[in-house]
Amino acid sequence: MNAHGFCNDGFEAVQQAFEANFEQGKEVGASICVTQDGETVVDLWGGDADGKGQPWKEDTIVNVYSTTKTMAATCILILADRAELDLHAPVAQYWPEFAQAGKEEIKVAHIMSHSSGLSGFDPPLESVHELYQWDAICQRLAAQTPWWKPGSQSGYHAVTQGYLQGEIVRRVTGQSLGTFFREQVAEPLGADFHIGLDPVHDSRVGELQPPSEGLGRTEAKKGSVLARTFAGATLDATEPRTEAWRRAEIPAAGGIGNARSVARIHSALACGGTVNGIQLMSEPGVHRILEEQIRGEDLVLGAPLVFGMGFGLNDPSFPISPNPRAFFWGGWGGSLAIIDLDARVSIAYVMNNMADNLMGDLRGAAIAGSVYASLAQR
Repeated sequence: MNAHGFCNDGFEAVQQAFEANFEQGKEVGASICVTQDGETVVDLWGGDADGKGQPWKEDTIVNVYSTTKTMAATCILILADRAELDLHAPVAQYWPEFAQAGKEEIKVAHIMSHSSGLSGFDPPLESVHELYQWDAICQRLAAQTPWWKPGSQSGYHAVTQGYLQGEIVRRVTGQSLGTFFREQVAEPLGADFHIGLDPVHDSRVGELQPPSEGLGRTEAKKGSVLARTFAGATLDATEPRTEAWRRAEIPAAGGIGNARSVARIHSALACGGTVNGIQLMSEPGVHRILEEQIRGEDLVLGAPLVFGMGFGLNDPSFPISPNPRAFFWGGWGGSLAIIDLDARVSIAYVMNNMADNLMGDLRGAAIAGSVYASLAQR
C-alpha cells in the first residue's frame, strides 16, 4: 500500500511504519498526522473507508471513541484558563443538583482525573439509546453515590466522564459542550473534528470495523468496579453508523474526525496554548495538564496510570515519550493522540479497523516510535 499525502524529509520512517501496518494486514483504512512547532510535517492516509472498498480519502472522518476525551478536557481547561471555572472547586458549585448522595466535595479535578467514583451508571443503562438523552443521563449521574472514595484512586470513566464535563460546561457557559467546542476550538483552528455531527458531513464518515467483542465485555469479578462500569447495555461499535449516535453529543466517546484534525487541535497545546497566532489558552493553562492528580493501578483498566488534568501523563510505569513533559490519550479500537511540550510535537493516529483491547494497540505505538526516532536523528 502506498500512502497518500506527504511526509517531510527526515520523517520517512513514519511513512514506512504507517505503510507497514497495512502490509502486515493490520489496517483497513487509517490516517496519521504529525506537527512540530505548529507546522504539519506528516499528513498521510490510505486504505478503505469501509468494508466495501470505498477509498479512505483526504477528508474521510471516523468516530475516534475516547480520543474525544482530549477535546472535552481541552474545553474545561479553556474555561479554567479564563477564570470562568476553578478546577479545584466542587462540581456542585456549578451544578447544584450534583451535591446529592454524598458528592458535595467532589471536585472538577476528580472528574478530569477519573477519580470521582462515577465510572459507570447506577442502575445500569438498559439501552444504548439512553445515551442520547442528555438531561436524563445527567440527572442519573447527579443522583448517584460514588463507588469509591473520590480522589483516592482512578477508575476509568469510559462514558460517564463526557457527560459530567459537558454538564459543567453547560452550567458555566449556557452552551452544550459540542457547541462550545465547535465555536471556541474547532472553528478557530480550522479543525475537521465534531462532537455532534452536522448531517452535511455524513457522506464523509468512514465505517468502523468492530472488534470481536463489545466495549467492556469481560469476565470481571461480579460486583467489582470493572464489572459495574460496563454493566448493562453494551456498545458494539456499530452505533457510529446510526444517525442518532452522530447527532448526539457524547463527549467521552462520540467525536468524529481524522488524524489531521486531532493533531491540529493538539498542536496548540504542544506549542504552549497558541498556534499560528490562534490562542486556545495561556501557557500556564496548558501546564495545568501536567499537574499530577492520581497514580496507581486503575480500577477499570487494570493498568498503572498517572492522570494529570484531563490527560494521561508520561511516566516510567506507562512510557509514551522520551520526554518528561508529554501527555496523551487514545480511543477504543486503537486511535492515539500524543502531545509533547518538550518537543513541541503533536502525534495523531486514527483508523477504522478496531483492535479488541480498550488500551490501544501496537499500530499507534509503532507510529509514535517512528516519530521519536525521526526526531532523534534531526
